[in-house]
Amino acid sequence: MTTPSRLPEPYGPSSGANLADILERVLDKGIVIAGDIRINLLDIELLTVKLRLIVASVDKAKEMGIDWWESDPALSSRARRDELARENAELRERLARLEELEQGTGHTRGRTPKEAS
Repeated sequence: MTTPSRLPEPYGPSSGANLADILERVLDKGIVIAGDIRINLLDIELLTVKLRLIVASVDKAKEMGIDWWESDPALSSRARRDELARENAELRERLARLEELEQGTGHTRGRTPKEAS
């Protein structure tokens, strides 16, 4: 009489392939999980937490119009460059305005108009 050397797989021997197929389908089609948590005390709402989770491939998310990671500087090098370029342009504009103000008042490098003449 022989005994099995190990316990049988709970979902059969090809469960790995099935899991891969399921994951591929979920990423291809997308899945949305939504839920709200509300804490009330005597019919007074104290706290509401709204949870939304979307699991999808990048292509499917873009197809649905979701692309927030492309404009997040923490996640996109292009967004980081764009933010730096915008900040640089703002600083140049501020510097130009300050230089115009300085020229209008006659100040030169920290000297008052009386000292400059």
